[in-house]
Amino acid sequence: MTKATVLMVDDERRYRELVELNLTHRGYRVLQAADGLSALNLLESEQPDLIILDLMMPRMDGYEFCRRVREYSPVPIIMLTAKAEASHKIQGLQMGADDYVTKPFSPDELLARVEAVLRRTRAGRAAATGSFFRSGVLTIDFEQHRVTVGGRELDLGALEYRLLTELATNAGRVLVHDELLHRVWGAEYSGEPELLHTAVRRLRDKLEDNPSSPRYILTKRGVGYSFAKQ
Repeated sequence: MTKATVLMVDDERRYRELVELNLTHRGYRVLQAADGLSALNLLESEQPDLIILDLMMPRMDGYEFCRRVREYSPVPIIMLTAKAEASHKIQGLQMGADDYVTKPFSPDELLARVEAVLRRTRAGRAAATGSFFRSGVLTIDFEQHRVTVGGRELDLGALEYRLLTELATNAGRVLVHDELLHRVWGAEYSGEPELLHTAVRRLRDKLEDNPSSPRYILTKRGVGYSFAKQ
């Protein structure tokens, strides 16, 4: 199988070259950009399969870059940050990033994250059964990979779609945090609930008429989430 194309965006050359060296050794094609504006141009022309994005950059920081990309592209994004505080991770996830790695990082750690994100993305794009799921005015067309609410199609990223289908196909059952992390992100993501909580908030913002009083995705406090049976 042909390896994916990865766009590495970081103003520090040493990190760009470290990532390129290790990913090309594993067969990936790696593109480099030193700032957000250059990266946007490469995204348009090269259409990479995944972006590794530093948050702290001049001209356009990673948050703004991520926001712009999410206006038109579901390409998976792994953000890099030297700031370990949860608030910075959550801000990046809320802007549309799919995962994060804190600097300094080991090449093996980053490679594992890259492979996990690409594995999820490919699984989400795989052909499904051709059946539909309906709950009230919500419809999931598994064959077409489309979600509509009252006839309005939702613009969901691959991770959001995978999370929604996991919850919907288990409607009425509470899925605990680590179980959802394992199923949607992968076994190596157990114990990282901020990824799940942020993804649920993003999904509710798109899905629910009133995200603060959700109709579909319900919280079992301290346990997990469930999809309400209609």
